[in-house]
Amino acid sequence: MITINVESPEETQSYGEKIAEFLEPKDVILLDGDLGAGKTTFTKGLAKGLGIKRNIKSPTFTIIREYQGGRLPLYHMDIYRLDDGSGDELGLEEYFNGDGVNVIEWSEFISDQLPSDYLKIIFRRDDEKGTDFRTIQFEPKGTRFKKIVDKVFPQGD
Repeated sequence: MITINVESPEETQSYGEKIAEFLEPKDVILLDGDLGAGKTTFTKGLAKGLGIKRNIKSPTFTIIREYQGGRLPLYHMDIYRLDDGSGDELGLEEYFNGDGVNVIEWSEFISDQLPSDYLKIIFRRDDEKGTDFRTIQFEPKGTRFKKIVDKVFPQGD
């Protein structure tokens, strides 16, 4: 587990870009934490790092937004507003076994449907330290994601 502090949206986005470099089809990235703490900003960085040119928007009311045109497709999901708290009707298994990168906000609502390996990223606001100050915690689950975190955050950084 790695915890970092960021002081701007651009810095948050840059970490998304760095992680995107190592992503492969079927990867699952979980984004949890405070409202307005940078989950969509981070996803914009992932998209940019994947070469996706489209504007990235929060999937809050559409539940899933699909972005093509980069090195890999990006599937950005917001599970918070599912009617019954279940991802069954979304076909999550098809996404998880598909050709793209899966980014899931509010993953705790589908914890029983997640694959065994993923990268969980938790965003926390600390407005007392500044309106853009965030603490971001990277929790890799599985060997591949541990290696990615180690590459993005080499020991000593």
